[in-house]
Amino acid sequence: MEDTPAQTPALRTRKKPSYPIGEGLRAYLKKFRRERDLPVTYERLRHFHEAVPIMDGTGRPTLWDSVAYRAEDIPALNEDLKRIYALLRVDGDFSVMQHLYIDRVDFCTFGNSMPFRIRIVNAFNDNPDYFYIKKADASRIYGLELEHLLSPNRLNFLTHGNTLIEEHIAGVPGDIFSVRWLNSPEIKPIRIAKELVKFNERCFVRLLGDMRSYNYVVVLTPDFEGWQVRIRAMDFDQQSYHGRKNFYLPQFFKENSALAQFCVKHLHPQTALQYQREEQSLMLARAEVASVRLHSLLDVMERDPIAPDENVQTLRTGLAEHFKSDRYHRCTSMGALVRENLEMLRRYHGMGLGSLGADLMMQPPAAP
Repeated sequence: MEDTPAQTPALRTRKKPSYPIGEGLRAYLKKFRRERDLPVTYERLRHFHEAVPIMDGTGRPTLWDSVAYRAEDIPALNEDLKRIYALLRVDGDFSVMQHLYIDRVDFCTFGNSMPFRIRIVNAFNDNPDYFYIKKADASRIYGLELEHLLSPNRLNFLTHGNTLIEEHIAGVPGDIFSVRWLNSPEIKPIRIAKELVKFNERCFVRLLGDMRSYNYVVVLTPDFEGWQVRIRAMDFDQQSYHGRKNFYLPQFFKENSALAQFCVKHLHPQTALQYQREEQSLMLARAEVASVRLHSLLDVMERDPIAPDENVQTLRTGLAEHFKSDRYHRCTSMGALVRENLEMLRRYHGMGLGSLGADLMMQPPAAP
């Protein structure tokens, strides 16, 4: 399923500013080989001379345009785009990429990153894949890296100056899943509800905001006893930016109301608590495995101004009230709040206490 933005821009949250990659974050990206020399930059792709709107299967606009470049520029551009794909997939081994070709370049003017979507096809079997070239934003990069370290999902992305390269995250967009799959007899309801609880918890602990239904995908995997379900974020622009605590809890968005009510219907509160505790334990285990890298990232993030001061102050007050902990009042940045959330998680588990968000998950959805 293609990474398609919502059909109705009015439903999106207020646009946040783009934050530049600072020296500290750049050094981190270089250390862990996220920063690489790339043959194509975002600005180079901006030099197209024609754009044609792309329609969906029902004839509605998708907010994407297929763009065309001058004939004399296409051969070199296509070869360089293939080299980027090789860097993303096989660490630059171009010898295994000769049979691929660039089928299409799409452009979306909607959204913070104004992405280009590259469709690349295997000439032997016509199997397509996608990757994205975007304007680099520090918020999004922190979000991608925290997802890579703290979630069950590994992410490939690369940066070069003000250019960000991302792999495609395949799945059914959350809004489409709610309409077509939520009540499907092929999927056990408890598996959907369990995964929403876990996703809700991951977002809250690592402070990933704005997870409305069109900003995540649902991955369905066939199993010997039906389908397994996983929810994956695909939009990381709102990593640790907003000041409201509930903005980091997907259950509270009206766009997710069908899923939230589904959980209330199919989950006993004690079962929801169990699933939250499971995900917290898994997050702590992931943080322990990646402790050196995670601490390096948070050290940089603590010093990086990726949100207005008033947002930091509002959020730390909300988290301090929620957790009944004055330790949050000492946090002066979003990075410090993410670190304190993880420390609070560790303390709760060390003392054998319950879930951090147990009082929230079974409430009906409300405005964030």
